[in-house]
Amino acid sequence: MSSVLSIARSWRTDVPASLVVFLVALPLCLGIALASGAPLFSGLIAGIVGGIVVGAVSKSPLSVSGPAAGLTVIVLHAIESVPTYQTFLLAVVLAGILQIIFSFTRAGILAEFVPSSVITGMLAAIGLILILKQIPHLIGYDGDFEGSFVYASPGGGNTFTDLARSFRDDIQPGAVLIGVVSLAFLFWWDAARPKNGPLRFVPGPLVVVLIGVIGNLLLGVIAPEWQLGFKHLVQVPIADSVAGFVGLFTIPDFTAIGNAAVWTAAVTLAIVASLESLLSVKAVDEIDPKRRTTDKNWELMAQGTGNLVSGMIGGLPVTSVIVRSSANVDAGADSKLSAILHATWLLLSVALVPAVLNLIPLSALAAVLIATGYKLAKPKLFVERYKQGWTQFVPLVVTVIAILFSDLLKGIMVGMVVGFIFVIARNFRTAVTTAHDGDDWLIRARRNLYFIHKYELQKRLGMVPDGANLLIDLSSTSYVDLDNIDVINAFIKNAGYRGITVVVRGDIAEKTETMINAPTAKVQYA
Repeated sequence: MSSVLSIARSWRTDVPASLVVFLVALPLCLGIALASGAPLFSGLIAGIVGGIVVGAVSKSPLSVSGPAAGLTVIVLHAIESVPTYQTFLLAVVLAGILQIIFSFTRAGILAEFVPSSVITGMLAAIGLILILKQIPHLIGYDGDFEGSFVYASPGGGNTFTDLARSFRDDIQPGAVLIGVVSLAFLFWWDAARPKNGPLRFVPGPLVVVLIGVIGNLLLGVIAPEWQLGFKHLVQVPIADSVAGFVGLFTIPDFTAIGNAAVWTAAVTLAIVASLESLLSVKAVDEIDPKRRTTDKNWELMAQGTGNLVSGMIGGLPVTSVIVRSSANVDAGADSKLSAILHATWLLLSVALVPAVLNLIPLSALAAVLIATGYKLAKPKLFVERYKQGWTQFVPLVVTVIAILFSDLLKGIMVGMVVGFIFVIARNFRTAVTTAHDGDDWLIRARRNLYFIHKYELQKRLGMVPDGANLLIDLSSTSYVDLDNIDVINAFIKNAGYRGITVVVRGDIAEKTETMINAPTAKVQYA
């Protein structure tokens, strides 16, 4: 009975959440395909495979996979470096196979070494990028791709010049009206949505899409000059028959298996897609209200399976995507059913009602993405990290700035370098303390001792005078590396010649004792 109730609860929360993710994913799938120089339908294929195939295989309850903005530059270069798009699809298939191999090497553990401040910075940066990139679409400038996340934009501009240009040259009154009303509704709905009753399951983004479609149709009657035209609406490919729809799918060119460029693209895609997926899944685990932990090695298996299938039927590479995943979390999803359902809606809509999708104004979807971005980059996140100290706040800010002015992966690498610098700096803080009363001396290790503490330990031992009684307290450690053990052993060997009595305290002392061969020393182990 309890399992039936659990399934029922999942359906009540996951179905509305899946609709939100569907609306977030739709423009991004199309925009990423366009930015990658690939057929528009390939982005939709990747979104469908990422939801259904990866969603079914993955053990992550809330992560949503699909085409990733972080891969657009790599995909564009890969497509241009091989003879045909079908040849590129072979590289995607091979990348999937490599990811499956990565999973058996337990490469997923790499995600655990990313500092949490960098993960928070990644989320905040993506939120800010969503806001900055979608404001132009909100007011009618659709010159940039919906899926673009990089700083530089086509034509030599960048995120901020495009933003300035949109306000200067490309304001569409109809888009502004629909976008502002949609955005206002979303923020109002978050605060006013009932906690009980059927209305609590109504997703705000779905209402926003209805506002956009109906509003634009009304503008055609009330103010035709304000009505949004084709280029300001969603543009899903429309097939004129079942055969035409099937023809939108493409199979790889396996005859290019010996092409070196194919293998180069495959290895690059496998490595970058794996890194992006691992970082995204780790971020999703951190914002999961239930704090569930995903098996990262199995996630590589799931992502590899997804890329294998996506490449086989004409889709772009897939990764776990933080924008869709965070929208999924925020919409209240409880299980991976939401990810699977969102892809089902994608498949059904592009197969059965593509003309209806093409009525949706981009400004309405921009409002959905801006609201999602705000939730990722709330000022509260920065305040919390600031209160935790500079070691948390600085890596966060550096990661945000680096991602904003480059791209996702480069920014994360910069943030990780800064984060590790602070980690190393923390380990350089005093790890060994000294105290004495007359001839009685105490040297205490406050935490585990590594190579970087060797000089500090030598310095403290060098302070002990001849004839002293020394207690070396290692009881607070669970590990002392060989370099520091050698330092202790060398001191003990010399202690007998200086009249120093040495007592070593702590469980680790037993490991030290097995390495001592100094009959002249007066050593006691406690």
